[in-house]
Order: sequence, then structure tokens, then C-alpha cells
Amino acid sequence: MKRLKSHMIGVDQGSVNLFSDFEDNGKMWSGNGPREHRRKIKFVEQFKFAPTIHVSLDMWDMDKQTNQRADTSTENATARGFDIVFKTWGDTKIARARASWLAIGEVINDDQWDV
Repeated sequence: MKRLKSHMIGVDQGSVNLFSDFEDNGKMWSGNGPREHRRKIKFVEQFKFAPTIHVSLDMWDMDKQTNQRADTSTENATARGFDIVFKTWGDTKIARARASWLAIGEVINDDQWDV
């Protein structure tokens, strides 16, 4: 469990289109085997430390003739941002995907001076 010591708690959130590969026959739509797409997210304001981040798919458009496989995670979390990582494998064909995210953490208190 992450315990937050401050009354200065910040929440940032967003939704981002990860890819739309059916339009240009991209690797998520036309490829086979392990595939990965990364999307860098920058917070509106910097947190004091890397926040706790939740990410989820809120839209996916997949081919019905193949198995539906998806793995969504976060990596490289810092006080300034993080990466959303979307993976698939096998014969899965994904036309497009959108993810929503929520970050909660301690923010910098302008009244605190570092002497």
C-alpha cells in the first residue's frame, strides 16, 4: 500500500487514442506474433514523486475472425509522466484502441521550502 503523507494530493486523468492501424494497414491490424505499441503521457503538472497510475481500455475494435488478446500496462512512471504499453500476440487483429488513465499522488507544496 502506498501511504501519502501530505494533504497536498493531486489527481490527473485523461483518455488517449493509442492507435488506429486499420486505416494504414499497421502492425496491430496486419501483423502476426508479438506486437507492442507505446504511448508517452505527460502530466498537466508535475507530482512530487511518481504517482500511483491506473490504466484501462475504454474502446477497442477487433476482428471477430481471430482470437481477442490484449495486455495493457504502464511503464517508466516518473513525477512528470509515464508510458502506456499495449501488447498483443498470435493472430489477433486490432483495428484501433483507446485507453483512459488516472494518476493519484502527492503534489509539490509551494509553501514548503527546501533549504
